[in-house]
Amino acid sequence: MLLGLGLGCSRSRQKVVGVVPKGLAHLFWQSIHAGAAAAGQELGVRIEWNGPSLETEYSRQIQIIESMIARRVDALAISPADRVALVSVVDRAMARGIPVTIYDSGLQGTNYTSYVATNNYAAGELGARRLAKLLGGKGKAAMLMHVPGSGSTLEREKAFDAVLAAEFPGIAVVARQFGMSDRARAMAVAEDIFTAHPGLHGLFASAEPSTVGAAQAIKSRQLAGKIAYVGFDSSESLVEDLKAGVIQALVVQDPFRIGHEAVRTLVDKLNGQTPPKQIDTPATVITAADLEDPDVQRLVRPPLEKYLR
Repeated sequence: MLLGLGLGCSRSRQKVVGVVPKGLAHLFWQSIHAGAAAAGQELGVRIEWNGPSLETEYSRQIQIIESMIARRVDALAISPADRVALVSVVDRAMARGIPVTIYDSGLQGTNYTSYVATNNYAAGELGARRLAKLLGGKGKAAMLMHVPGSGSTLEREKAFDAVLAAEFPGIAVVARQFGMSDRARAMAVAEDIFTAHPGLHGLFASAEPSTVGAAQAIKSRQLAGKIAYVGFDSSESLVEDLKAGVIQALVVQDPFRIGHEAVRTLVDKLNGQTPPKQIDTPATVITAADLEDPDVQRLVRPPLEKYLR
C-alpha cells in the first residue's frame, strides 16, 4: 500500500517549466510572461519565471539557466540574450534530458526542441517598406539598433538595410547606432544622431527600448511630425505617441502568443509528442487609425493583470 501511495505521489507531481527572458523591464517581456502563465494554467504545469534585469547581462542569464538545470526543472524556455554565448548552456540542458524551446531570439545551431518567434527578418522588411512609403522613396534615414549579438533584432536590422538598398536606392541610411536596450541611452543616441544630421528625414528603431528613447528625443527636440518615425513593439507610452503623431507607425509582435506557444511546445514534448521545430508568428504594422481594431487592441493591451498577480 505504501509503495502504491509513493507511486501515486510521483505521478501527480506537477511539472515545472523554467521560462527565462532576456530581461525583465519592458512590456514585451511582461507580455511573454503572461502568455507563459496562461499556458501553464491551461496545461497544468508550474511556470518558474526568472531572468536578468538587463538584456545585456547574458552572463547573469547563463547563471539563472544553470541554476534551473541544477534543480532539474522539467523543461526550459529561453530567449537567448546572445545567440552564441548561450549555446553551451543549452547544450548542457539538452544533454541532461531537459527539453529546451528557444523563443523570441535565435540561437546558433539547432540543438533545441523548438523555436518560437516572430519572423524577424520579415518584420524588419515591414519596417523598411513603411518608412520608405512615408518618405516617398527618397531622403536621409537613420536606424537606432538594439544590442550587438541579439539574434532577433539583428535580423530586423539586416532586413531593414537590405530592403532599402534593393528597393529604395533614393533613401540613404546615414547613421546606425545601438541603444543598448536602455531607454535613456537610446534617447541620448537619437539626440546625437539628430545633431549630426540636422536634415534627417526618417528614423527606424528595432526594439521597444530604442523606440521609447527615440520618441523621447523627438519630443525633446520638437521634431514630432518633422521626422518620419517607424518604431518596433508597443507600450502605453508608445501608443500615446502614435496617437499624438510623434510616431507614424509601429511594427508590433504578439509576445503573449510567443510565451504561450513556447510553453505549449515543451508540454507537448513532455507528453511524448514531437512539436514543430519552428513556429513563426507574424508581425503587424499599425498606425493611429488602427488602434480601435479589436485585433490590434489585443496586441497592444495584452491581459497582464489576469495572469500576473
